[in-house]
This record gives sequence, structure tokens and C-alpha cells, in this order.
Amino acid sequence: MLDDLDDIHPLFHGAPSSTEFKKLRKRIVRETREAIETYGMVNRGDRWLVCLSGGKDSYTLLAVLHELKWRGLLPVDLLACNLDQGQPGFPATVLPEFLTKMGVPHRIEYQDTYSIVVDKVPQGRTYCSLCSRLRRGNLYRIAREEGCSAVVLGHHRDDILETFFMNLFHGGRLATMPPKLVNEDGDLMVLRPLSFVAEEDCEKFARAMNYPIIPCDLCGSQEGLQRMQVKKLLDDWETRSPGRRNVMFRALQNVRPSHLADPAIFDFLTLAPGTAQPGQDEGLPPVLRLSHFHPGSCRTGESP
Repeated sequence: MLDDLDDIHPLFHGAPSSTEFKKLRKRIVRETREAIETYGMVNRGDRWLVCLSGGKDSYTLLAVLHELKWRGLLPVDLLACNLDQGQPGFPATVLPEFLTKMGVPHRIEYQDTYSIVVDKVPQGRTYCSLCSRLRRGNLYRIAREEGCSAVVLGHHRDDILETFFMNLFHGGRLATMPPKLVNEDGDLMVLRPLSFVAEEDCEKFARAMNYPIIPCDLCGSQEGLQRMQVKKLLDDWETRSPGRRNVMFRALQNVRPSHLADPAIFDFLTLAPGTAQPGQDEGLPPVLRLSHFHPGSCRTGESP
């Protein structure tokens, strides 16, 4: 990628010239493009609402999408959006000033959901679930008002793995947040273009670019969160067996319903010699059979 100021988006002005950073940047762009293509996220001419919290992940999302669009590889209109939820101490001027300076079209929305969360959630319980629902509802509303066809979120590979294990350990189900989803009302897509990108890469990228990162003090600072416990578990596995996260993510793309135990998605009742070969899912409805999917395609269900 070229570093001439006339040939890059302003979001990349001042990018480090080191070989290490160039490799990092290239990897993130490649993995994002791969996820977009694998899950068929793009319809030419669509408008995407790119959700920006001010954290490392959303800055990485914003930069890489504009990189792809700048290169003519993402034929959609991008509108950045920050939802200020009224958390005490939230630096409300940081994102508007940054986006204006970078020449990024944006909308800043203020909705005091923090007061609602504090009022409704019992003392000692975490805010995340209610906070997330309220945020999601407002983002859907904004997307409709702005004529957007998709709400685009900055969840990365590690977020998807952590959600899978949270559902496994605490929800008793095999599910996670998919890279592509239709919302409950059926009128908006929810997209996660960073699905193949590691959290560590987002961290390195955003800090190397010196973006004005805003910490999450509302839920990230609360001790004992289930997600933090799962993250610690995955970190430990990765330390003892480097590459473990990549292997686990590949497993999410390689589902074998006939080798699980859910009679709702595999017809065990009629399974008999001659009806299916070992390793095949011929008891599934056609739309769910492995032969229906292309390699790497999404086979997960709805987002938790």
C-alpha cells in the first residue's frame, strides 16, 4: 500500500513506516476483505451505518472500511455513528472533532440510556445486557432514519469466540454472534466485517495510529463479568498452545450437526443403515446440509 498523502485516506495519515506496521495493516485489510466476501456482505450502492464507540476495535473498523472504499474495493456509502449513552465522564467532543478532522461523514446521537440502566439493574449486577439492548434499539432507529441498509459493528474474532463459550458455559447452547445477521424486524442487516481479525491486531493497529481511544468505564471496569472470565480462560489456552484461537474459530466454520446431539437440526429418529454415510448430514433439511454451504460460509444461527 502506498503512503503518499494524496493516495491514502486521511485516517491513515501519520501511519508508521515500519515493515512491522505495514504487515499488520495489510493483514487486517486482507482479513476484513475476506470476511466481507465470504459472507456476501456487500450489495453495490448500499449505505452502511458504521458504529463507532471510540474503542480500539471500532477505530480499526472505521479505518479499514475507508481503506477498502478508498481503493475502490467497497462499493457502499459509509456513515460513521457514535451513540453517546450519557455515561459520566464520557468525553463527548473527542469523536466529533476526530471525525470532522478526518473528513468522515458522521452522525453523533445523544440518548441517556445510562440512567435507565442504573435505575433498572439491581445493585451488584452487571449492566451489559440491558445497555446492549438499549444501544442496539437506538442504532437500528438511526440506521432507518439515515436510509442505511446495514448496521456495521466492530466485533472481532475474539469477541465471537468469547460469546460462543459464554453461551456454552452459561446458556447451555452452541451459538455465537454471526458475521452476518438479519435483525428481528427483518429490515436491516447486522454486519461484522472484523470477524476474522484478532483483537491483538486491533489493539496494535489503533495504538500505532495514535487514535484517541476512549476507555469503556460503564461495563468493562466491573469485576467478575462472565466475558472477562472467558477471556482469561482463552488467554491461558493461547499462552500454553499458541494458535489455539485460530483453531477454535475454524471449528465454528466447520459444523457437523450429525455429530452433535440436537434432534431439531438432525433427524436421528429416521437414521438407519443405508440412510446416511458416516460424516455426512443427510438427515438435515437441504438448506442445512453441508453440501449446501461453500467452504468457510456461515453456518451459525441467530445472534444471542
